[in-house]
Amino acid sequence: MLTPDELKRSFGFLLHDISRLLRTSFDRHARTIGLTRAQWRVLAHLSRNEGIKQAGLADILEIQPITLARLLDRLSADGWVERRPDPSDRRVKRLFLTDKARPILVELRSVALSVREEALSGMDDQDQDRLIDQLRVVKQNLITANNNANRNAIADPEVKSGTGNDGT
Repeated sequence: MLTPDELKRSFGFLLHDISRLLRTSFDRHARTIGLTRAQWRVLAHLSRNEGIKQAGLADILEIQPITLARLLDRLSADGWVERRPDPSDRRVKRLFLTDKARPILVELRSVALSVREEALSGMDDQDQDRLIDQLRVVKQNLITANNNANRNAIADPEVKSGTGNDGT
């Protein structure tokens, strides 16, 4: 078990706390825009992935497809998001931002920059760049580890099912 001092320096706990504090700060700054955190997350991720299928966006957001469907129903009714038929599969809808959403994204980016400045104050530009670069390495390491684990699970179904050669 980690001591309180070790917890304060724990990589995972620290990243979790920073993530929570960033979201809280963003919410505080973004209150005047009139979107919920869930709604602005959908818009922000959709802006980077226009034309994506609903299931793909749900995966990116790490939420259930039905939860996303409800958010999209609301965003669509309010004129922020448009569902268009997929040209190759009429059962599938592709997601796009509307022209109404684009100015809000500019506001959200402005809020994000304010939060970033707040979070990184006291660090010079070089230290900020180094931090971002190091976090990108950590992210890529974890993506690679997850991809390798997934490949190994597919290659060895006994590992995935938890059964070994002895039937256990």
